[in-house]
Amino acid sequence: MPRRNPARERPQQRKKAPHREHGEAFRCVSCRLDVPMIAPGTAHRNHCPHCLTSLHVDRRVPGDRRAACRGRMAALSITVRPDGEWLIIHLCRSCGELSANRIAGDDNALALLRIAMRPLSAPRLPLPAWAG
Repeated sequence: MPRRNPARERPQQRKKAPHREHGEAFRCVSCRLDVPMIAPGTAHRNHCPHCLTSLHVDRRVPGDRRAACRGRMAALSITVRPDGEWLIIHLCRSCGELSANRIAGDDNALALLRIAMRPLSAPRLPLPAWAG
């Protein structure tokens, strides 16, 4: 998804000590596909580009790998920053913590749109009579 204002890039913090080599991959805990560590558009690969599932490994800073939970994080929703950048809201199924993760350039566009359209297809709030 292109940004609306590409001139205002958000700086990312680089990892002090990478936990894997750049050429390595990890296996997704949900779909079991091998995922490369290099992600276009972001410095920290933190979710599977196919199913958007993640692991609860970062505590406060992306790439810090300091969370003790290590639970599976499901893609819950999408939010958009004022500059047009999309973020995936993940929910940890073990501890219930929410986190926002930047999308990567190779993320499955259909999976992202399914999550983004979820509130429109099945609203949880009751709609007023004039809206339906």
